[in-house]
Amino acid sequence: MALDLGKSVNFQSHRIEIPLDWFLEIELSSGKRGPTRGVILTRIHSFRDVQPLQERFLGWNFPAEHADLVHPHWRVFLAPGRLWHVALALIYLLLLMLSLLGNGIVIWIFSTSKSLRTPSNIFILNLAVFDLLMATEMPMLIINSFLERTIGWETGCDVYALLGSISGMGQAITNAAIAFDRYRTISCPIDGRLNGKQAVVLALCTWFWALPFSILPMTGLWGRYVAEGFLTTCSFDYLTDDEDTRTFVITIFFWAYVLPMLLIMYFYSQLLKSIRSHEKMLRVQAKKMNVKSLVSNQDKERSVEMRIAKAAFTIFFLFVLAWTPYAVVALTGAYGNREALTPLSTMLPAIFAKTVSCIDPWIYAINHPRYRQELEKRCKWMGIREKVVEDTVSAQTEKVNAEET
Repeated sequence: MALDLGKSVNFQSHRIEIPLDWFLEIELSSGKRGPTRGVILTRIHSFRDVQPLQERFLGWNFPAEHADLVHPHWRVFLAPGRLWHVALALIYLLLLMLSLLGNGIVIWIFSTSKSLRTPSNIFILNLAVFDLLMATEMPMLIINSFLERTIGWETGCDVYALLGSISGMGQAITNAAIAFDRYRTISCPIDGRLNGKQAVVLALCTWFWALPFSILPMTGLWGRYVAEGFLTTCSFDYLTDDEDTRTFVITIFFWAYVLPMLLIMYFYSQLLKSIRSHEKMLRVQAKKMNVKSLVSNQDKERSVEMRIAKAAFTIFFLFVLAWTPYAVVALTGAYGNREALTPLSTMLPAIFAKTVSCIDPWIYAINHPRYRQELEKRCKWMGIREKVVEDTVSAQTEKVNAEET
C-alpha cells in the first residue's frame, strides 16, 4: 500500500507523523516516487523517539474542509495536553454556575420588586441580561474542551463568537449608559432624572449598538469568525494579513472599546466635578450660617445614589481590567508582533472577560442599598443585613411614573 507525502501511521498505540526527509531518502534510494508502507514501518522500528498522541500541533483534528477555521499562526504551536482542556472546562463550569445564580437573582429581584422598578435600574437589569447572554456560550466551551475543537465547525464557531460579541459590546455601552444615568441623577436630582420611557429607549439603543459588528463577521460581509487560542473558542479574525482585516480590527476597537470608554470617563469626570462643586457650596453656606454642616433629605438621597454610583464605577473598572488585555491581543495580531501571541496568552483574556460578567451581580449585592434590602427579605440564606433607609428616590420615581401615565 503506497503512502502519500504528509500522511501519518499508527504504530504501537502512537500516531507517527512521517518526516519529509524520510520520503526524500527513500525516494532517492529506491528510485520510486512513493515509499511503501513496509519501508516506512521498518524505518519507524529504528526510530526510538516516538512522539505520543498528545504531542500534536494545533489544528491536527480539523479536517481539510474546515481548515480555514484555523489560522496558520496557531499551527506552529503544540496542541495543549488533555489536562489543560479539563482544567478550562472546570473553570468555565464554575463561572457558569456563578453567572446563572448571580445574574438570575438580579433579573428576578429587579424585575419583580416595586421599590427597584425605577428608570435607573433598567440599565442594571439590561447589564445583567448581557452578562447572562455571555454565560450562554460557556456550555459550548465546556463541550469544546472535551472535544478539543469547536463543536459544529463553522456554524458552532459563528454562534459562539456571536454570543460573545453581542454581550461584550453590550456590556461596554451599557456601562456608558449607567455612567450617563448616574451623572444625571446625582448632578441634577430634581429635573435631570431620566423617566421610564427615556430609560427604555436608551436600553434598546445598547442592543442596536452591539448588533452591527456582531452580525457582519457572521455574514462574511466584513470580517469573519475563526477559532483562536486552544481552538476551543472563537472570535473575529485579527491575524489575517490584509488591509480589510486590519481595517475591521481598528474599527471595532474604536466602536466597542474606545468610544464607550471615552463616554464613561466623561460622565464620571463630570459627576466628580458636580460633587466637588456641591460640597464646596455646602461648606461655604455652613460657614455663613455658623453651623457645622448642612445635611438635608436631598443630601441623604445623594448619599444613597453615591453608593450605587460607586458600585457602577467598580463594575466599569473591572470591565476595563477584563477587556483591555483582549483589545491588546487583537491590536497585536493586526498591527504588532504576532510571535508574542501564544495560545495561552489569548485564552487568558477570554477567561477574564467571562469572570467579570459573573462578578457584576455580586458587586451590586455588596454596594446597592435597596437591592441588599430585597436580598435580606427574599434570600435569607445569603446572610445579608442592610440598614433600612428612607426610600425617597423610589417615592420620587413613582411620582414621575404616575405623571407619565
